[in-house]
Amino acid sequence: MATDHFPIEAGHIMLFARSIGDTNPIYHDAGAAAETEPGHVIPPPTFVQASAQFTEGYNLRPEPGQPWFGSGKEPTGVQRAPGGEGGGTGFHAEQHYEYHAPIAPGDVLRAVDKQGKSWEREGRRGGTLQFSESITEYYNQDDVLVVTARSVGVQTSRVVE
Repeated sequence: MATDHFPIEAGHIMLFARSIGDTNPIYHDAGAAAETEPGHVIPPPTFVQASAQFTEGYNLRPEPGQPWFGSGKEPTGVQRAPGGEGGGTGFHAEQHYEYHAPIAPGDVLRAVDKQGKSWEREGRRGGTLQFSESITEYYNQDDVLVVTARSVGVQTSRVVE
């Protein structure tokens, strides 16, 4: 999900914090944030996921007039073939964020995707479980690494009945 241009804006930080129900003033009140260790407004820990909205062709963003699998069961008519190819199902298993430096309004981040580890285990109901880790590093406009995001996905070898 790498993007070359993810502008960090105070209004986006505030709206993101509100959308997740976090009222901490460090996310919206410059005066209160000035009294904290960073000394300025910062985004919530998961905020860098919003970089996907700046990524061309991001597959989880709906496109007008195009079928989209969404987050519910067949919300727009995209159907999976029963017993079709591809075996089981995939799902997101873990997400981790490591902050190396604070992010501030006015920063412009660049994301770099890297392949992580892969491994497999035998599951009880889904057959072989294939795990894959993906890593996204976020650099600011000064080329300083500010966040490392690690995601683990799992693919089952068969559908769980």
